[in-house]
Amino acid sequence: MPLSAGDKLGPYEIIAPLGKEKLTRRGFLTVAAAAAADVAFARASQVSTPVNFAIPAHACDCHTHIFGDPAKFPLFAGRTYTPETALPEEMSKLHAALDMQRVVIVTPSVYGADNSATLYGMKARGANARGVAVIDEKTPASELDRLRRAGFRGIRLNLATGGQADPATGRRRFQAAIAQVKGLNWHVQMYASLAVIAGVRDLVLASAVPVVFDHFGGANAALGMDQPGFGDLVDLLRSGKAYVKISGAYRASTHGPDYADVAPYAKALIGANADRVLWGSDWPHPNTAISTDRRATDIAPLLQIDDGRLLNQLPVWAPDATVRKKILVDNPARLYGF
Repeated sequence: MPLSAGDKLGPYEIIAPLGKEKLTRRGFLTVAAAAAADVAFARASQVSTPVNFAIPAHACDCHTHIFGDPAKFPLFAGRTYTPETALPEEMSKLHAALDMQRVVIVTPSVYGADNSATLYGMKARGANARGVAVIDEKTPASELDRLRRAGFRGIRLNLATGGQADPATGRRRFQAAIAQVKGLNWHVQMYASLAVIAGVRDLVLASAVPVVFDHFGGANAALGMDQPGFGDLVDLLRSGKAYVKISGAYRASTHGPDYADVAPYAKALIGANADRVLWGSDWPHPNTAISTDRRATDIAPLLQIDDGRLLNQLPVWAPDATVRKKILVDNPARLYGF
């Protein structure tokens, strides 16, 4: 029996079955509140498979998100999806299982240019956390300075989540971002398609700040190693002007849970310049896919990814422990200022 519109609890619409006996209103709300708590707070994935190789000290998960209680951290009205919550306590449990001491928390698109939830997560991890912010043209220099002092080390341009693949738009937004972070000793992170990466190649080569590309640069393993734009990404790594995150392998792959089809791409990127490669889990694995069957305001359940099994692919991609230490420790320490 669904609740009426007047019985919604927060942003979640609860459907609670009634037993044979009629519940009092107080009893009904107790059941509904318990169901709401389950929907809101118990969905982020945790490690199922133990890590099978030695993790070096000070290893860093370079790509995570926090989705706070929406009553405390309101979602952006222009978002393209609505995630379940994923809290700092859950993230700490994950990283204890992965033996990851450090973390980089990235503001997701669902908050627009509000970085409060990311800062909330960073405070929970103290000196072991850094942040990547989302800003807009209205963000004042005073706010950038506040974020810098709080531990943010870059800004993110998210073109891919909204399906924006126009290279001209990518160039315009990239140039604006470079101007905004000038003098902060920050980097610009881009979640973009390979077409956009190819379209900004010359700007990246001329950039006065480091550039980071998310999630294998948006490569699609099914399209082959010679897909347009992947060669540009490899060349940018070789130049030393760009980093790439070998993160969210499941976004590039159709062969889970070990993502064997992604291995050639990871090896090519690492082979191009191991000093410019970062690893990230992409926890809590938001389902950002745009679907005609789901409104942006409908809750999109988090993807259930086994991050232990995901991390265990790193020795497949980088058999040399010295190279893995670069990816997990040295490169993050340099870029994020640990």
